[in-house]
Amino acid sequence: MANQIKVRLGSQGRVVIPSRMRRTLGLREGETLIAYVEDGRLVLETRRHILKLLQEHFAEIASEISLADELIAERHEETT
Repeated sequence: MANQIKVRLGSQGRVVIPSRMRRTLGLREGETLIAYVEDGRLVLETRRHILKLLQEHFAEIASEISLADELIAERHEETT
C-alpha cells in the first residue's frame, strides 16, 4: 500500500487526515464524513462517494420499475 501514512490518535480520539490525502480526496474543511467499522477497520467515506455507490447500484434497475410501488405492494401483502 504505497499511499499509507502513519497518523496518531490525539486527545478526545481525534485523528488528523494528512493534507496530501485531503487534497487527493478533495476534502474541504467542515465536510461531513461517514464513519463506520467494517471487518475490524475504521472506514471514513464522503457523502458524495456513498451517493455515487448507491447511484451505480440502483442504475441497474430498469427505469420502468418503481421501487416505491414494489415496497407498498409488499407491505400490503404482509398486512393481508
